[in-house]
Amino acid sequence: MEITNNYSDYGKGYTNTAKEGNVITSTVELKTSKPGVTKTEQIKTGYSNVNDYSKYLQGKYSYMNTGTTSMQGVPTTVSVSGAFLKKCMDDPEKAKYLEENLAAIPDCAKSAVAGCRGTLTNLSYSVDANGNISVAISGTSDPDGKIAKENAERRAKEKKEQEEKAAKRREEKKAEEEKAAERRAERKDRMEGTFTVSATGTDVKSVTQSLVATLSGTSAPTWASFDIKA
Repeated sequence: MEITNNYSDYGKGYTNTAKEGNVITSTVELKTSKPGVTKTEQIKTGYSNVNDYSKYLQGKYSYMNTGTTSMQGVPTTVSVSGAFLKKCMDDPEKAKYLEENLAAIPDCAKSAVAGCRGTLTNLSYSVDANGNISVAISGTSDPDGKIAKENAERRAKEKKEQEEKAAKRREEKKAEEEKAAERRAERKDRMEGTFTVSATGTDVKSVTQSLVATLSGTSAPTWASFDIKA
């Protein structure tokens, strides 16, 4: 399952409270995962490079861009595009939007686990270069493996039946080929049989033609004239 969202209409709602070098610390009201509930939080912007900004965020949200972690016992990844981090580090409004969402992820993961009818096996949160948020959830409705076992047994049975049918077809084909070979051998034997036919007459041409006609199953020429003696 994948869910996408993007940021919009975020009021500035922040005041500068301190500045150290280029880094500005602002006190803002951040939305929380609970509707209508906000919390006062300090956020920092003005970093000169994405690496320093990332380190600051990871100090608050250790699960951001650190590979796979665990939330509610579920392997979870949280990744934020470097391009969006670059936009946020100099824009307090975007930074506020990002931190609100990063802070809400643990509660969202908890809700996902509680609301899933099956067992979650993976959670993934991703923020792209434009601030769009994608959430991917993987899981199984067969936590004890019962359905998987039944499916495996069914597939094994179907495979066995297919193999048995294929073996039967091979046997039938082999039997047909053997019968065909026998028929060919019988025809060959008949063709290879020997015979002797003789005739006696007073006209060698007529006698020869008569023998040929006998062998070919045709009638002797009507013009033939001879005597055949046994």
